[in-house]
Amino acid sequence: MELIALAAAASRFPGFARWVCAPQHAEHPVAESRPHTYQPQFFTPSEFAVLDQLSEIIIPKDESPGAREAGVAEFIDFMVANDPELQWPFRYGLDWLNARATALYGSAFSALSEDQQAALLRPLAYREFDGGTDADGRRFFVLMRKYTVMGYYTSRIGMEELDYPGLKLYSESPACPHTGDPEHKHLPPRIA
Repeated sequence: MELIALAAAASRFPGFARWVCAPQHAEHPVAESRPHTYQPQFFTPSEFAVLDQLSEIIIPKDESPGAREAGVAEFIDFMVANDPELQWPFRYGLDWLNARATALYGSAFSALSEDQQAALLRPLAYREFDGGTDADGRRFFVLMRKYTVMGYYTSRIGMEELDYPGLKLYSESPACPHTGDPEHKHLPPRIA
């Protein structure tokens, strides 16, 4: 519940270029003018680029918009900048990821091919591929996945993908679908 409250608080931040909190209706935009590019609040530009790349790997664009289009990296950066308890785990995790990529393939994560990135992330994401040696990486990937999913599904794009009815404006309240049973006697009794 606290995370939802934080996401709602994030909706007031005027610096987002792409991320828009789902409950905001198009008739009431967040800000008159949004920046063309997002300026990271916590991460360095290179860390932010990896964050954006990872979020897109976790929720890629297919027939639906992906994490990049939803501005998930912006959301994560804002959340981490405003929660000191997240700062070390995210920064350490990104450092770990780059160190692991360099050890395995001789390059930072962002410079790896898609196949190399997938091979590096597979043991972190799936237990059946885990060799038991990447506990730090797994912890980071779980954290990254959690905030990617939260950022995506609290965004307007994510909620539209869920066809969330709360995004619709009604000129009048929709009628109860149980027209033949307005007292809802067909429902089981409540257990106290």
